[in-house]
Amino acid sequence: MITYIHPEKSMSQLSQSEVALLEKTADGHLYELFRKCALAVLNSGVVTDDPSALFEKYHDFGIDVISKERGIKLKLYNPPETSFINGHLIKVIEEHLFSVLRDIVYTESQSKILNQQLIGSQNVITNQIFHILRNARAFISGVEPNMVVCWGGHSIPEKEYSYTKKIGYALGLRKMNICTGCGPGAMEGPMHGAAIGHNMQRITNSRFLGLTEPSIISSEPPNSMVTELIIMPDIEKRLEAFLRLGHCFVIFPGGPGTIEELMFILGIKTDKENNDQPIPLVLTGPKSSEKYFEELDKFIRKALGDEAARQYDIVIDNPDKVADICSDGAEQVMEKRINLGDSFYFNWKMKINPVLQQHFPATHESMRNLNLTKNQPLSDLITNLRNAFSGIVAGNVKPEGMAMVQKYGPYELHGDKEIIQSIDKLLEEMVNQGRMKLSQEEYTPCYKLID
Repeated sequence: MITYIHPEKSMSQLSQSEVALLEKTADGHLYELFRKCALAVLNSGVVTDDPSALFEKYHDFGIDVISKERGIKLKLYNPPETSFINGHLIKVIEEHLFSVLRDIVYTESQSKILNQQLIGSQNVITNQIFHILRNARAFISGVEPNMVVCWGGHSIPEKEYSYTKKIGYALGLRKMNICTGCGPGAMEGPMHGAAIGHNMQRITNSRFLGLTEPSIISSEPPNSMVTELIIMPDIEKRLEAFLRLGHCFVIFPGGPGTIEELMFILGIKTDKENNDQPIPLVLTGPKSSEKYFEELDKFIRKALGDEAARQYDIVIDNPDKVADICSDGAEQVMEKRINLGDSFYFNWKMKINPVLQQHFPATHESMRNLNLTKNQPLSDLITNLRNAFSGIVAGNVKPEGMAMVQKYGPYELHGDKEIIQSIDKLLEEMVNQGRMKLSQEEYTPCYKLID
């Protein structure tokens, strides 16, 4: 089966050099990266966290970029039939395919140029993130702060999924938009609920923004509610993009990826340079999730101390309270941005420790060398914990991490007895609650904890 599609909203032109980058015979990895991300988009709405099974099922899928006199088009070979209705590609999937093309080409072709242009600027990485988001048209000027970033697990029970929709509904009634990691579970539910809330308020310009990155999109294809898809180059830039775009943050129950996100934002909120930055952060779930948050709060207090625990509110089974905190918080953000002369759509004033911005490649050596002791600055410990949970995510669902664990065995994490035991207790609770993976009944840990 061969299908041709043409862009309608973006990426109608590419230079010859950009087209050459995406040819199957070109040097480098870009074609295969584009193919894998495109295949993930074509499986939008499919609930999976096993990328190898996805790639094997559609091993004969291919995609070419064709440059013609009037612009470009995509040629798809053997795409999944589920992405078509009556012979036509579903419209949102078609748009997301060109979003993939836009972000991959822009990042590849502009990264070296931007690095040269931004040498000597205050923060090269933050400026790169700004350029990627601007190219993706993620910024809308003249709109008051209303973007709620929702984090949480892709593997959650039905009660928690229903609760995320209630939160989304309450936020939608308060005219808030939603940004998530674009996958299933707690990343999808708030968007569903907000869509209904927006309909009740007769809002027709809803924004459901999905931020992902190449190594995670194949294990978390975009959910059916995402209206704007943006692919960041790596997990660290993805996390920073959330913080720069978002105005308030809601965390639902989740697995290691959710804890990674929590560590990242705690690293920013505990930085004294951000004392004047309102960054509303709420941890919430239904009554059935109360034990989860008790264990999470204990972990934070044991590993990082009470100061870190003061950075968030825990709200159990109260969607209206969560939504009011977010709505009030967005007003505080607007007032502060006005006073600081900062933009509403991108938080330039927020300080992010450079160590949080550095890419962490999860290997057996890098995981083993993480310093998980209290004999270091709090910011460094938070960064090392963020990296530890990032590595566990890689071993669970990212193709390269899964392959390394299968070949060399589980990652080893070493540290203080108290920290290692608190990590062990938290992860054990996640395993018992089925929060690690979707695709297997009995979870085999990709990590080994050593104190």
